[in-house]
Amino acid sequence: MTRHEDKEAAVRRLLDTPHPPVPGDLARRAAERGSRRLHRARRVRRALWVLGVIAVAVFFAWASVARPWQVPPAETTPPLEGW
Repeated sequence: MTRHEDKEAAVRRLLDTPHPPVPGDLARRAAERGSRRLHRARRVRRALWVLGVIAVAVFFAWASVARPWQVPPAETTPPLEGW
């Protein structure tokens, strides 16, 4: 027998055995779990959007006060010549 035939025979032996019992409420539990995952993902997405909006608002508030686009004032005064 080749390796492929060995694998095929092993799979056939597995399929010939009786199938394990499936709980009757498996579909309901899977649907509840999927629903919880969707709700959790939606909450996380909402929280990230809220944090993003807050970050943008804070940035604009800081920029309006600090005015980073303006040249800062000189640290020293220019020398007085020609008096």
